[in-house]
Amino acid sequence: MRAKQSASSKSAGFIRIISGKWRGRKLPVINSEGLRPTTDRTKETLFNWLMQDVANATCLDVFAGSGSLGLEALSRHARQVTLVEKQKDIAGSLRNIRTLLNADEQALQIVNQDALTWLGTCDRKFDIVFIDPPFKKNLLQPVVEALLNHNLLQDNALIYIEHEIELAWSIPASLQEIKRKNTRQVSSLLLQYQP
Repeated sequence: MRAKQSASSKSAGFIRIISGKWRGRKLPVINSEGLRPTTDRTKETLFNWLMQDVANATCLDVFAGSGSLGLEALSRHARQVTLVEKQKDIAGSLRNIRTLLNADEQALQIVNQDALTWLGTCDRKFDIVFIDPPFKKNLLQPVVEALLNHNLLQDNALIYIEHEIELAWSIPASLQEIKRKNTRQVSSLLLQYQP
C-alpha cells in the first residue's frame, strides 16, 4: 500500500468510507507508485468479520498507505487508531485527511517512520492490527514477529493480513487463523492472538 511518489502523474484517486460516522465520505489518495488501497469489496468483507470488535478498540495499521482500513475503523467508533507510514508524502496526505475529517490527533495518530523501527520502540498494546505490506519485500514475517516479540498485542487481539497469494510464510503458534479469503492475486486472513 505504499511506495515512492510517481514522477509520471500527480492525479489523485479516492477511497470511500463504507460505514459509521463518515459513511459515504470520499477521501483523496495521492497517486504514488505501488499504493494499493484495499478494495471496497475486500474492506466490506473484513469489517463484516470485525463487526463485533471494532467499537472502542485500539487499532494499528502498520503499512497505512491510503489509510483506508484505519480510517474505516475510526469511522466505526474505534477508540484510537495509529497509522504508520514510511513515505513522507503519503504520511502528509494522511495528515491532510485527518484535518478534512476534523479528527482528534490523539484518536488518529499518524507516524511517519519505518514500521519495524517504530514497532521496536512502541510501548502500547493493540486490540486490532492491520498488516498490508508492500508486495515482494518480505516484510510480513518480520512485522508479525515484531508484534509478538515486543508484546504489542492484547490477549485475543485480532490481526488482519493481506499478502500476495504466492507468499510462503509461517503463522506463529500463538496466532490462530479465524478467517481466510483468497482471490487470484491476494490472500486475506484474520488471525487471533492466543498467548
